[in-house]
Amino acid sequence: MTWSVYLSGEIHTDWRQQIAEGCNKLNLPLTFCSAVTDHEASDAAGDVLGAETEGFWRDHKSSKVNGIRTRNLIAKCDIAVVRFGEKYKQWNAAFDAGQLAALGKPYITLHDADIIHPLKEVDSAAMGWAQTPEQVVEILRYVTTA
Repeated sequence: MTWSVYLSGEIHTDWRQQIAEGCNKLNLPLTFCSAVTDHEASDAAGDVLGAETEGFWRDHKSSKVNGIRTRNLIAKCDIAVVRFGEKYKQWNAAFDAGQLAALGKPYITLHDADIIHPLKEVDSAAMGWAQTPEQVVEILRYVTTA
C-alpha cells in the first residue's frame, strides 16, 4: 500500500522537504501533498473571480478557491502532518487539524514545546506530537513498515 501524506501548515521553512527527503532515503511507500505553499499565489487564488476593493472579500474568494484543493487532499489522505511554526500564527493549520479530526483522519502535530499550551486541543486529537521533521520520518517509517 502507498500511503498519502498531507502536509499542512507553516510555509516559511523547509520542513516539508526534510520529511520528504528523509522518507525517500528510507524508500517508504509514501506520496506527499499539501496546500499551495506559495503565499502570494494562495492569496491571489480568487482574483480570477474579479477584483475586490476590500481585503476581506479578496481573502474570502481566495480561501474558497484554495478550499477546493485542501478539502479534497484532506479527504483523500491516509495521514497528515500539521506544522505550527514560531514566526506566524497558522490558523489555517488549526482549521485543517479540525477537519482531519472531524473526518477521523490520523495526524501528527509538529511544533516546538513553547506552544504546547495554545495547541492543547489540537494536540489532544493528534495521534502524535513531534518536535523535529526527523521524528516525523521515524513515525512514518514505523507505521508504514512495522
